[in-house]
Amino acid sequence: MAMERANLLNMAKLSIKGLIESALSFGRTLDSDYPPLQQFFVVMEHCLKHGLRVKKSFLGFNKSLWGPLELVEKLCPEAAEISASVRDLPGLKTPLGRARAWLRLALMQKRLADYLRLLITRKDLLSDFYENSALMLEEEGAVIVGLLVGLNVIDANLCVKGEDLDSQLSFSCVCFYDNRNSQIASILDQKNYLAIAKNNIIKLQEENQQLRSENTLILLKTHETEIRDTYKQSRQGLDEMYNEVRRQLKEECQLRQDVENELVVQVSMKQEMELAMKLLEKDIHEKQDTLIGLRQQLDEVKAINVEMYQKMQSSDEEMKKKNDVISRLEEKTNQITATMKQLEQRLQEAERHRTSAEEGTRRFKLDFANKADSLQRQIEHREKQLQQLETDLKIEREWRQTLQNDLHRERDSVAQLSTEALQINGLKKEFHRLQDENVQLKTICEDQEKALEELGSKLSESKLKIEDIKEANKALQGGQVWLKDKEATHCKLCEKEFSISRRKHHCRNCGEIFCNSCSDNELPLPASPKPVRVCDTCHALLLQRCSSNPT
Repeated sequence: MAMERANLLNMAKLSIKGLIESALSFGRTLDSDYPPLQQFFVVMEHCLKHGLRVKKSFLGFNKSLWGPLELVEKLCPEAAEISASVRDLPGLKTPLGRARAWLRLALMQKRLADYLRLLITRKDLLSDFYENSALMLEEEGAVIVGLLVGLNVIDANLCVKGEDLDSQLSFSCVCFYDNRNSQIASILDQKNYLAIAKNNIIKLQEENQQLRSENTLILLKTHETEIRDTYKQSRQGLDEMYNEVRRQLKEECQLRQDVENELVVQVSMKQEMELAMKLLEKDIHEKQDTLIGLRQQLDEVKAINVEMYQKMQSSDEEMKKKNDVISRLEEKTNQITATMKQLEQRLQEAERHRTSAEEGTRRFKLDFANKADSLQRQIEHREKQLQQLETDLKIEREWRQTLQNDLHRERDSVAQLSTEALQINGLKKEFHRLQDENVQLKTICEDQEKALEELGSKLSESKLKIEDIKEANKALQGGQVWLKDKEATHCKLCEKEFSISRRKHHCRNCGEIFCNSCSDNELPLPASPKPVRVCDTCHALLLQRCSSNPT
């Protein structure tokens, strides 16, 4: 049943598609003689007959389509007009003819898909007419109903009244299988069925001939008995005999008519089977060609799969190599980051020492004006701070030597000031001389302030040298750590989002990403003598460095 449903669905698809394409190319209103339309009605008849419950009748078993189609007028009042028209047609005597007329009228109304959709939704009513695995009760029925919607573009003018729809021939449904063995078996089964049908037709013809001969013999015997009994019996006996013979003759005529109808049915079945065999052979050839094409496509797909598998292996190897390179670069980046952190910590320590030295110098200036006695202790504190700066800034040996010479001179001046202070305490009477010495002390203080300012400038120069060393170290270790374009979505300085109009630019000094307005500067760097793009922050820092250290 499932295979039959699949075959009927395929036949319906081909029939509906062919009818729509041919009707659109035909360009006129279709009539009853249009071959694709006749084929469509035959396919629809077999689809509606599939799984139909068999009802017993006088001539044998019968499958009637008119029963389920009559239900449509109960579900849709608009279909009552079609049903009434079908019942009023004088030439229709069988339920099959009424069903065929109903299909044609529904197609002319362009409501065939709507009527059948309402019918398949009421499976509780259809179960009285169809088996459980029938096409109308399964999903294939819904698919066919959906395909019927496309027939609304067709205009048909069918003359139902003059056609003999009761005796139209149609071909029987044949189950097709996908593999070659099942196709051969189905062909053999159908050939056997045709042979059996032919034998049945021959037997029925022989039985019909025997019945005709027996009928003539009975008529002859009846005639002889009539002649013999005419002289023996009365008029009443002859009438009774005549009635009895007439009744037997009617029964024999009715039996003869039934046999002739059965013969017509068998002949129609034979014609249907011959047409089905032709369609089957045509479909077998088409499926063989399709199978050959599918095998070629399968070989091409296999070759493509092998090529894609090789490419995938090569790409996996390249990805492994790239991952190894990325891991090594990440290790180097981590090392450079650690070194940068150490240098930044040293720079921060140097800056803290410088600030502490500046604070001490300021305190020294305040205390020196009022307390000449505490000058020695401040000088010792300065010596300790200078010793700490000497240990932290080993790179600046030349400047440290000059600082030590200045400190020695300051020590001599401090010793001289101490002796002069003792003389002032011992010789109070020499006031004027002390004033002169006070003036000398002021000049010495100014010299020390100048020395401290020189010390501050030397400290700033040492910081700039540390920055130069840091840049040189970056240049030696492979350049700045450049930020990836995907990692930056906003400018680091103005924090504006990048877009098509606001492009990304790398600072050649720090490696960060800025917009054009925040990096519209060019300066030469130690790593590149030519002017390159730098951000505003690095530009200000480099200008300060150049102004403090012109060399």
